[in-house]
Amino acid sequence: MANEWLEQSASDLGRAIGASQIDAVELAECFLDAIAQHELNDQIYARLSPNRALAEAKAAAVRAASGSRRGLLDGVPISWKDLFDTAGIGTEAGSALLRGRVPEQDAKVVRNATSEGLICLGKTHMSELAFSGLGLNPVTASPPCVNDLNAVSGGSSSGAATSVAFGLAAAGIGSDTGGSVRIPSAWNDLVGLKTTSGLVSLEGVVPLCVSFDTVGPLCRTVEDAANIHAVLQAEAPVDLTGADLSGTHFAVCKTLVLDDLEGEVADAFDASLSAIGAAGAKISEIELPSVSEIMLLSGCLFTTEAYATWQTEIEAHPELMYHEILERFSAGRNFTGVEYVASQKKMLYLRREYYRQTMEYDAVLMPTSPLLPPNRKRLESDSQYYINANLLALRNTRVGNLMGLCGLNLPTGRPSCGLMVLGAPFSERKLLRLGAALADAI
Repeated sequence: MANEWLEQSASDLGRAIGASQIDAVELAECFLDAIAQHELNDQIYARLSPNRALAEAKAAAVRAASGSRRGLLDGVPISWKDLFDTAGIGTEAGSALLRGRVPEQDAKVVRNATSEGLICLGKTHMSELAFSGLGLNPVTASPPCVNDLNAVSGGSSSGAATSVAFGLAAAGIGSDTGGSVRIPSAWNDLVGLKTTSGLVSLEGVVPLCVSFDTVGPLCRTVEDAANIHAVLQAEAPVDLTGADLSGTHFAVCKTLVLDDLEGEVADAFDASLSAIGAAGAKISEIELPSVSEIMLLSGCLFTTEAYATWQTEIEAHPELMYHEILERFSAGRNFTGVEYVASQKKMLYLRREYYRQTMEYDAVLMPTSPLLPPNRKRLESDSQYYINANLLALRNTRVGNLMGLCGLNLPTGRPSCGLMVLGAPFSERKLLRLGAALADAI
C-alpha cells in the first residue's frame, strides 16, 4: 500500500490522512525511504531534511488524531527548490557562489506551508541561480527527464519537477522567472502554476530578477495546484466543483509561438484543441503582434536585472560558474541604463496592447515548449546547441512573464508535451477553474 502513496496526488493523500487511512508519520517515512533507495536521488535532491520532516509529521499525526487538522494538506510531504530559505538547512540556488549558505529563518512561503502542516522533505536541485530553462547544471546536478533519462528535465525548477515525477514528493515548490515552473512541468507531465508577479511573497527567496520572479507549485493535478497555491498565499482555495468548458472562449495565439514546433509537440497541441472544442469551448485563432514585439525586449530586461543582482558575486569568482550561465549573466553588461529604462517603458505599453487584444477571451492557449527535452550530453558538448535550445525552450513561456500574466501548464497525454493556458494578471482563481475543466477535456 505504501508504494501506492508515492503515486497519489497531494490532495488524495491529505484526504486519506483526514479519514485515518494514512498515518502522517508513516507517509513521511515512506517518502524518505523511497528517496534513500532511489538510484537518482542525489541527482534530484540537493539536501534532505529528515529530522524536520519527521518532527513535522509527528505533529501532523497528533492533530489528525485529535481532530484539529489545519487543512486538507496537513501531513503531506513536499519538496522545495533550492532557492527557498529554510532555517538551518543549506540554500545555495544551485551555485558554488553560494556554497555553505545556511539561512537563519524560513522564507515566508515556507512558513505559510509549515503553518498549514505541510512536511518539508528537503531541497531540490535546480539550474544555477535559476538562469536556464533546460535544467542542465554541471556545477551541482542535472536531474533527468522522467520520460528520457538521457535528456534534461527542464529548468530551472528541475529537481522540483522530478521529485514529483519519480514519486519522491507529493508536490514540489518552484519558481518561474521565464518559464521555470512550466517547462519542467511540461517535460515531466505535471501540472505547473505560474503566478502573477507580485502575488506570492518573495521574502526569503534567492532572487534572479525580482521584477519577474514568481513562486508556484509543480504537482500531479489542478486540484493540487489550487490547494497548494492557497497554502502559499495563506488563503482559502478556489472551489473547482462544477468547472466545465460550456460557454468558454479561448484564443490560440498564431504569432511566433507556433513557429518551429517539433512534430510531437504540434500533434499534441492540435489534439488538445480538438478535445477542448469537442467539450464545448469556442476557439479562435488570432494574431498578437505585441507578442513578437515584446520578445525583442527580453534580452535586455532579463539579463540586465539578473547581472545587476549578482554582479558582485560573479565578478569575485567567475571561475566557479558553469560557463554557459556565466555568459548569459554577463550579457547584462552590454545594455545601457537608457536602453533598460526604454525597454521597461515599451514593455508596459505592449502589455496594455496585449490586454486590449485578449480581454474578450477567457484565456490564451499555446504549446508550453516548442521542443522536447534535449539530450544532456549534446548540450554539454555543443555550446551553440545549448544556446539555441535554451532560447527556444523559454520562448513561449516568456510571453507570460513579459506580459505580466498568470499561466498554467497542463499535461496533454503525450510524453513531455504541455499545453499552456495564459490568464489575465491576478486571475489565478479563474485560471485554475478553467484548468480543471481543460484537464478533464484533454
